[in-house]
Amino acid sequence: MSAYIRKMALNGYVLNVDLAPVRELVSLLRRCSNNLNQVAVHANTYGIYEYEVKGLQKDYAKLWEQVSEVLKQLTEIVKL
Repeated sequence: MSAYIRKMALNGYVLNVDLAPVRELVSLLRRCSNNLNQVAVHANTYGIYEYEVKGLQKDYAKLWEQVSEVLKQLTEIVKL
């Protein structure tokens, strides 16, 4: 209760954000990272075609780009 009153005195409002979807997103990203590591191990052991690696890198970069945008938007919301 004291934290609430202190927050109200300083900012005038309290923003309570449910971050469960973000936690799920981070969990999925970790799984993707693990899968990518498994692909790397397989590639180092048995070999892999260069175009497959480039495709994985491109898809993974695109995924992180979109996730970064979501996190930036959440940061802006929380700053309000």
